[in-house]
This record gives sequence, C-alpha cells and structure tokens, in this order.
Amino acid sequence: MRILAFPCNQFGGQEPGTNAEIKQFAVGRGAKYDLFAKVDVNGDDAHPLWQYLKQRQGGTLVDAIKWNFTKFLVDRNGQPVGRYGPTTSPLEMRNELEKYLNQ
Repeated sequence: MRILAFPCNQFGGQEPGTNAEIKQFAVGRGAKYDLFAKVDVNGDDAHPLWQYLKQRQGGTLVDAIKWNFTKFLVDRNGQPVGRYGPTTSPLEMRNELEKYLNQ
C-alpha cells in the first residue's frame, strides 16, 4: 500500500509555500508517505490525475474536491474504487483497505 500526498493551495490558502518548504514541513512532522509537487485539484488548471479521479469517483452534489484531505482508494490496477471526505479517518477505511490489500 502506498499513500500519495498532493499539496494544494486551493483551500483557504493552507499550502502557500514552495514545494521544498512543504516537504520540509511534512518531513519535520514525521511524514512517511510519497509527497508530490503542489497541484490544482479543481478548475481549469486541475492536474489530469485529479480530473480522472473526480470523473471516476464523483462527489456528493458536485465532483469538485471540497477541502483538503479528500482521499481516494485506488486498486492494484490503477482503478479508483473509493472516495472519502476530509473528515474520514483512515481507520474508518480499514475494511475497504484490507479488502483491496488481500486481492
């Protein structure tokens, strides 16, 4: 299992720093996940990965990412199989995670 993080400054300006500053902040707090460059997840400049994820796993009312820490579960074949809101704890995703890890 891999956790991929994509910083985004489209939510209240919470990621205003450079990619290097964001990485330093995350590593300084013990981050052990893959951290990618800052991207847009909504709008005309949304990164193609996020366009794909939103198209395959639509949101409630609209497909847009509503806030930081929206999570997508992608299976071994690269297919998005779940979408979880910012307040969903990874512990709440345990059954789904185990289901796909055991395939």
